[in-house]
Amino acid sequence: MSLTREQILHEMGLTQWKLRARPAASEASPDAAPDEVPDDGRETAWEETRASDRESDRDYNPDEGRAAFRAAPPAVAAETTEPMAGASDADRVPACAPRDEAAGWAADENADGAWSDAAPDNFPATAPSPSAPRVGDAPEGGRGAQIARMGWDELRRSIADCRACGLCEQRRQAVPGVGDERADWLFIGEGPGAEEDARGEPFVGQAGKLLDAMLAAIDLERGADVYIANAVKCRPPGNRTPEAGEMAACAPYLQRQIELLQPKLIVLLGRAAVQAVLGVESSLASLRGKPLACAAGGREIPVVVTYHPAYLLRTLPDKAKTWEDLCRARALMRELKAGAALAP
Repeated sequence: MSLTREQILHEMGLTQWKLRARPAASEASPDAAPDEVPDDGRETAWEETRASDRESDRDYNPDEGRAAFRAAPPAVAAETTEPMAGASDADRVPACAPRDEAAGWAADENADGAWSDAAPDNFPATAPSPSAPRVGDAPEGGRGAQIARMGWDELRRSIADCRACGLCEQRRQAVPGVGDERADWLFIGEGPGAEEDARGEPFVGQAGKLLDAMLAAIDLERGADVYIANAVKCRPPGNRTPEAGEMAACAPYLQRQIELLQPKLIVLLGRAAVQAVLGVESSLASLRGKPLACAAGGREIPVVVTYHPAYLLRTLPDKAKTWEDLCRARALMRELKAGAALAP
């Protein structure tokens, strides 16, 4: 010890200097903001499926979706981009489990936080916001006005022939949507990939299998009280994220689909779907669990936001968050149907 240091200690009335150990890190406050998924594009649907996956999907059967992703290769779990430590209560795994094995996709059997209890009937739901943005805001005249008057058949033909943006140049075919045209549930994804472009149906291949499992987890199935569409109807080159102008060109179609369907609830899968329907740039992590709605057909329709199935194929921890969102959506639908039954 130097003389200077001894003099300092003497003046302080100390005989020995000890460095205090730093206190252990405390747990995150329950009120802390949820971790956000970095905006690296991996929430985008078509960037998640490898070419090898496409080849394996040629004999795809939708019935396989129920048990398609009960477990995933351990190497995939390491690719998560969202830290798991310090998550707020809103991001913790809910103490709930599917009533059958259909929702085995939601967590590895050996993963921490796997559910052991039945999904609660009173899972917290969300209500529509007082003011909701419109979908697309189609112009009063011209193309938008024409689309706003179309029925289902004419709408499908118009989508098939559409040349409103550059996506038409490389597509094999447009992908309007599929399902029950009187459905209470509307699921909106981001855009067709290579397999969807070839088949003309949204959500086929690996992401489609996972979506089927997600639907089965809340007692739904493709085509039965469910309609599935995308924010853009043609495949972007190289399966890239759709650009703002491309989503704007498809917006009148999406708006008309919502107006014709008049669904009770809309589930948005992925950030591009959120941008197309709600018109916001916020991350999915910041929107999950919020009371959201969109205006269409003269009414406000509640909206639930969650991750895209293709993103979940590479980010296993977020399957738990998606299961929480599905529980919330199911609870909200029950409230909506109960309210409709009591209405005069």
